[in-house]
Amino acid sequence: MRTLRYLAFAFLLLIAARIAQAEPPVAASYGPGPKVFTLATGSPGELGLLKILGNAYCAKAGCRLDWIKAGSGQSLDLLKAGKVDMIMVHAPAAEKKAVAEGWAGCPTLLGSNEFFIVGPASDPAGIAKAKTAADAYRDIAKAKAKFFSRGDNSGTHKKELGIWKDAGIEPAGDWYIVTKDFMTATLKRANDEGGYFMTDSSTWVAEQKNMPKLKVLFSGDKKLVNTYHALCGQKDGKPTSDLAAGFIAFVASPEGQHIIGNYGKKQYGAGLYNDAAYAKKYVD
Repeated sequence: MRTLRYLAFAFLLLIAARIAQAEPPVAASYGPGPKVFTLATGSPGELGLLKILGNAYCAKAGCRLDWIKAGSGQSLDLLKAGKVDMIMVHAPAAEKKAVAEGWAGCPTLLGSNEFFIVGPASDPAGIAKAKTAADAYRDIAKAKAKFFSRGDNSGTHKKELGIWKDAGIEPAGDWYIVTKDFMTATLKRANDEGGYFMTDSSTWVAEQKNMPKLKVLFSGDKKLVNTYHALCGQKDGKPTSDLAAGFIAFVASPEGQHIIGNYGKKQYGAGLYNDAAYAKKYVD
């Protein structure tokens, strides 16, 4: 019996190891190939910006971009593990640490958006009168109004935790709902269940028509500005993928920046992202 238990335990460990080593699933691919590079990111992929950038670059470079859907925290983990060639993220402190440790390189500012705190039009916590994002969070906690958190170590989650820290609050209780899901899915839950959520402006512009029960109740705090950077995998001080390094250079070029600054204007009547020139004034 003891031998059987040992074998069963060893089998489970083997399965866990194989799962850990498995390649992350590809959400979408852009470009004709045959050469391939992989990129992990969240909202730029969800909202279609990555498709435009990837197709434009790959048409010239003769390659294919495989997009791995992941928040900033998971994207950084994938890059460190060598599972992807590059990432597009918004987690400044973690990005600087990755570059300092030497496993990430090509740090390049791409652009920005900002965060809005959205909630029911009735605004039960009264955050529309708040002076800062931290004040808005204090009001939500005081009212024990329903608040949705992604809780997934994404850039959005890291930003949210920073604001709770500024507010001097450790959120907990039935009112604080952790979804472990992506931006659009969590925004939809806030709409359907009548709660507050901190969404990026890009997702809001693209999805607001589908969220009739929500409205922007707080914005404008400089701490809510969200800067995006690209990082490539690096070994011995050199990029692990020339295609990824080339893509980063393309996105930072005038052509790439034009795509970023104008993306969404025709479809939504407003751009979803600001370019790097605008974002630069918010970089520490």
